[in-house]
Amino acid sequence: MTLRIASLVPSVTELLADLGLAPWLVARTGFCVHPLSLLTQVPKVGGTKDVQVDKLRRLAPTHVVVNVDENTRETVDALRQFVPHVVVTHPCGPQDNFALYRQMADVFGAVDGVAERAHRVARDLEAELQATAAGPRRRVLYCIWRDPWMTVARDTYISRMLALIGWLTAPHVEGGLCGAARYPSFEWSEGWLAEVDEVLLSSEPYRFQAAHEDEVRRLLALHGLRAGVRRVDGERLSWYGSRAVAGVRYLRELARRAD
Repeated sequence: MTLRIASLVPSVTELLADLGLAPWLVARTGFCVHPLSLLTQVPKVGGTKDVQVDKLRRLAPTHVVVNVDENTRETVDALRQFVPHVVVTHPCGPQDNFALYRQMADVFGAVDGVAERAHRVARDLEAELQATAAGPRRRVLYCIWRDPWMTVARDTYISRMLALIGWLTAPHVEGGLCGAARYPSFEWSEGWLAEVDEVLLSSEPYRFQAAHEDEVRRLLALHGLRAGVRRVDGERLSWYGSRAVAGVRYLRELARRAD
């Protein structure tokens, strides 16, 4: 069987490319943009939530990589009707990357060099984790969307990344293994906001800009709240796979800036 891979998960698309599998990619989403130099010729099949299933069918993939958070159950059910191998991923914390690397090596290890590269990425991540320690506890509100305002539950990948440096996301809720509860909406009048030390505005999925920092400062002042506000790199905090190596390093940089 000739290997034909479609990835519907931006961070895993990057990982597949870093493992040397870009020549076998036949489809990606419009959000799969890293590394762009290796992906420009790979056809796009919509977004992560609105996959163009008919177009993907015509591309005849042997393997499609999906994710519990990124893709819908309806999409995955449709793919199972014609894709021989649907590869399901669901990292929920930085340590889960090691299982993800092993999973990709197990599925695609017949390609020369993949297993070795997966081992190398795992080694690099382990070194970054060993160099990272929790500092003074901070409570942070991590904003991923505006109108409505949305944040992350404690059992998400983002929250568990931030916990590596002792930053606890507010509110203290868990969203379960899947579904909208993992990314709850909130109002700026919520009582728990009084506990927040800093509001973090992510660069994705909503692209927060400098004007939004000013907006949040006004909202905080309106409700008598004194939290700090800054924008952060959402890709390095939310993308698993090979990006996790730079992500953990970035966490240490964030912690230093907060000192």
